[in-house]
Amino acid sequence: MVGMRQGTRMRRGRMTAALLAVAMGSSLMAGCGNGSGNDDGRGKGQSQEQGRGEDRVTTAPTGSALAVKVDNTPTARPQTGLDAADVVYAEQVEGGLSRLMAVYATRLPDAVGPVRSARESDLELLRQFDKPTLAFSGAQGKLLPLIDKAPLHPKSPGDAAGAYYRSSGKPAPHNLYLRPKRLMGSAPGADALTTGYHYGAAPSGGTPENSRTVSYPAARFTFTWSGSQKRWLVTMDGTPTVTTDGKRVSAGTVVVQYVKVRQSRFQDFLGNNTPYTETVGSGRAQVLRDGRAYDVSWKREKPTDGTDFTTADGRPVNLAKGPVWVVFAKAS
Repeated sequence: MVGMRQGTRMRRGRMTAALLAVAMGSSLMAGCGNGSGNDDGRGKGQSQEQGRGEDRVTTAPTGSALAVKVDNTPTARPQTGLDAADVVYAEQVEGGLSRLMAVYATRLPDAVGPVRSARESDLELLRQFDKPTLAFSGAQGKLLPLIDKAPLHPKSPGDAAGAYYRSSGKPAPHNLYLRPKRLMGSAPGADALTTGYHYGAAPSGGTPENSRTVSYPAARFTFTWSGSQKRWLVTMDGTPTVTTDGKRVSAGTVVVQYVKVRQSRFQDFLGNNTPYTETVGSGRAQVLRDGRAYDVSWKREKPTDGTDFTTADGRPVNLAKGPVWVVFAKAS
């Protein structure tokens, strides 16, 4: 009898240990599969979302612009919701690749994505807006406290799980999407676009331009003028850019803004330094609109300011109606 009781206890002990191992394994898998916080820009990294912002409300405040970090690796394309953005910023990230930040104010699409992680230079860029909402999938662990302290409303899946979903059409981590209307309810309106941009008639001068290409070490943007559509058609890495519903992505105005790109304080999990794109300061830029190119100057004195574009004689440069694409290029 004693031997039978001992055997029973041993079997129970092995079953308990096995159950604990399964539970621990499930927990670790859940922690590693929810995004790309410590992200090298190529779809690798671990999430930094867990354990932050659990008491935050899901709904973002009315009146604030919505900025979404959008994946731009070939695996992420075609993207969703880019055609509805008022402004799209393109910046260089690790490995010479690119990432997009799409800003929404006048309308909210049903979905945007794939959503990816934030970068330190995003915080400076977003200071021009009045406490904007930032939708992102995670960030490098040491950057998260800076995001929490920034004058914005961070909304990762850990803050607003009901506003995000995973698609089966792409592999993780390139399959996380945002439902903006679950996050904000309604579009805040054009007044939320405190970019400093002026819209109206084109300036005098300029030179005819049919196509312009901006290259990063491992990414390429080409904008081709369509006279029939009165838009610049977007091509990325040699492939025409379309949304998941087949719409060709285009811009009313393209700004190629030459800025200082330096090393940041952060690295990805492979040890690659994360570039920091400085958007405060001054320099040269080219504005593409109506099939012409204009050489202009840009100036943004402090983070809370928008960016002014002026001609050689100091006159403001008007942008065309429609989406604006701003590509940050490294100044020589």
